[in-house]
Amino acid sequence: MQRIRLRYTKRGRLRFTSHRDFQRAFERALRRAEVPMAYSAGFTPHPKVSYANAAPTGTGSEAEYLEIALTQARDPEKLRLLLDESLPTGLDVVDAVEARTSGLADRLTASVWELRLDGVEPAEAEQAVAAFNAAEAVEVQRTTKNGLRTFDARPAVVQLETHSEPADRPTDQPCAILRLVVRHVTPAVRPDDVLSGLRAVADLAPPVPAAVTRLAQGLLDEETGTVTDPLAPDREAVEAPSTAEPTATAKAPA
Repeated sequence: MQRIRLRYTKRGRLRFTSHRDFQRAFERALRRAEVPMAYSAGFTPHPKVSYANAAPTGTGSEAEYLEIALTQARDPEKLRLLLDESLPTGLDVVDAVEARTSGLADRLTASVWELRLDGVEPAEAEQAVAAFNAAEAVEVQRTTKNGLRTFDARPAVVQLETHSEPADRPTDQPCAILRLVVRHVTPAVRPDDVLSGLRAVADLAPPVPAAVTRLAQGLLDEETGTVTDPLAPDREAVEAPSTAEPTATAKAPA
């Protein structure tokens, strides 16, 4: 059985696609591309697809990951192209590697998010970010299936800063851009929780909903605060044999 790991995106209007909707679209793409999928056992077999840490509905993403199991070996890049052509524009398969290591989900320990706040002055956002970063605790509330829950969002935030204004904004409308690096913890701290925290500590309330995009997710480097590519170990495992020194052939004793 061959395992292939894929990175895909949710762009434009497709950011409003729920995870269940994406699952259905992806399974249809597998059938269109005639991928030799492995199936689960039981009365209702399902294709063996493992999804990892999907982004919330309504947020865009450049870094969603999944793993599929095949009954026949396929070239990862050719498979990527076939699946990309079989999915709607916006759900784009942008990377594929053969799984040579274990624990993809364990390497998704943090995410990088971009938050676009239309109608917010950059100076106002910068003051709010400074107040958030200076706070020892930022309590926020979220409605769950068990009722209203209060938790501290501050420890999960590795980095929160403002970025330069976008080039595509209307000249008469202010727009602030925030860059957020957040650990994947329990309970999960999402971008909307951070926005709630900014409202709590600095009364920052964008006039329109923020446009949120996940730029990356992977293993967090605690020293630098950067998030590394989770597929890199698989690529390195493929390349390692070709770079290794050739082994000398042993001669049998005379």
